[in-house]
Amino acid sequence: MRRHGVKAGMGRLVASLFVLLTMAIPAWAGDRALLDVIGYSEDARYFAFEEFGIQDGSGFAYSSIYVVDLSSDSWVIGTPIKLVAEDEAETLQQLRAKVQAQAAGQLGELGVDVPAELVALVGDGVPENDGQVLRFGAPGYGPGEVSGDHELLLSTFPTTAVSPCAEWFAVDPLGYALSITEGEGERLVHRDGNLPRSRGCPTGYRLYGVALPFQAQDVADAVVLISVYPGGFEGPDRRFIAVPLGQ
Repeated sequence: MRRHGVKAGMGRLVASLFVLLTMAIPAWAGDRALLDVIGYSEDARYFAFEEFGIQDGSGFAYSSIYVVDLSSDSWVIGTPIKLVAEDEAETLQQLRAKVQAQAAGQLGELGVDVPAELVALVGDGVPENDGQVLRFGAPGYGPGEVSGDHELLLSTFPTTAVSPCAEWFAVDPLGYALSITEGEGERLVHRDGNLPRSRGCPTGYRLYGVALPFQAQDVADAVVLISVYPGGFEGPDRRFIAVPLGQ
């Protein structure tokens, strides 16, 4: 009986320590993909970016390279180019190198060799910033020189999706609308309809930034980068959408 009591006491102690350790360790939920803006083609028709990170659940590295035809606001055929590591032994650096090697031929054929500049950015670590508004213009060469004053406005609304969001995550998916204010006028850039399967089941959106071709003198070829948060294995994931600003 005494030995049984000791074992029971030890069991309670271990359980208590486990609870305390669990409380002390931050909870991981979802994964936050990072973004690498690759660039534009010389004629500014094509825009490429990489989305990469570590999967929640599996802990495997992943990387995807997207090439957008800005004239039609659609992915170029054959893209995105996506890879996921087969185990945790393959590092994120190794996997990214593989994806970049696979994409090099197509990027070369499309002439995507003009660097892109992030001219405006909503930092994810800025407190009390909901990422729904962003002002920007084309940068000049002197400190504080900016050509133009444009304001992006992002809003969300319940919509429908190809993915069974109610079954998977018990949520109604959100779509987004993006508009731009220029002077005294406002123009709708994009408004979602039924969400494609590639979008998953978003629960939120944030403006991330605005990209322009290197040495751009105006914002005619601007691409708006939006963070989208679909449901993931352990919580919301962060992914990206590239939206041509258009005219």
